Amino acid sequence: MTDTLHIVCPHCDATNRVPLAKLTAGGKCGGCRAALFDGHPLALTYANFQQHIERNDIPVLVDFWASWCGPCKSMAPVFESAAAQLQPHVRLAKVDTEQESGLASQYSIRSIPTLVLYRQGKEVARMSGAMDLENLLAWTRQYL
Repeated sequence: MTDTLHIVCPHCDATNRVPLAKLTAGGKCGGCRAALFDGHPLALTYANFQQHIERNDIPVLVDFWASWCGPCKSMAPVFESAAAQLQPHVRLAKVDTEQESGLASQYSIRSIPTLVLYRQGKEVARMSGAMDLENLLAWTRQYL
């Protein structure tokens, strides 16, 4: 295993090399100097989706959601709490399927909310439906 990880900045999408021993210390982007981890989910778009999914050496958990979806609304604070607990070992991100319908179609999102866990560009796990925090954390950790 390597002693450095590639971490994509949630602000400028630059790929940073972070020593594994310093991952939990957070760190700042070498490009924009912003924090690499802030405990909040990142909003992904068609423009930056592939960069984050393929270039991060940590798993990326994506919540495909829509603003009109009741279960999505109830799960939003749960996903926010999960981000605070799982980072920096997992990057949490959200894709608004109304704004990014091309991504939803490309990744065969048939119902929302749908959570997809990616590791180095490949889908590792998928779950549809809202979850409480305990179940979300347990579901995610079983694939780490």
